[in-house]
Amino acid sequence: MLYLVSTPIGNLGDMTQRAIDTLQSVDLVVSEDTRKTGFLLNHFGIKKPQLVFREDNEKKVLPKIMGLLAEGKNIALVTDAGTPAVSDPGF
Repeated sequence: MLYLVSTPIGNLGDMTQRAIDTLQSVDLVVSEDTRKTGFLLNHFGIKKPQLVFREDNEKKVLPKIMGLLAEGKNIALVTDAGTPAVSDPGF
């Protein structure tokens, strides 16, 4: 299952409990920048493997993500701030 997880735009206190629960439950977190997402995960005490997914590595990484989803893995897709592909300031 692929989860699109919204992240706060500036204030980590704006993170929803549902988003935290989702990040705690997945097998992998896919993000634009592991440093920023790592800071977010660390803030909430979440230890999950991360995979960088950006425009410059899309063709290489997308097949891996699709393969993991086909295996039944649960993956969260986050952006540096906002909602992936919906309300994403960097998109």
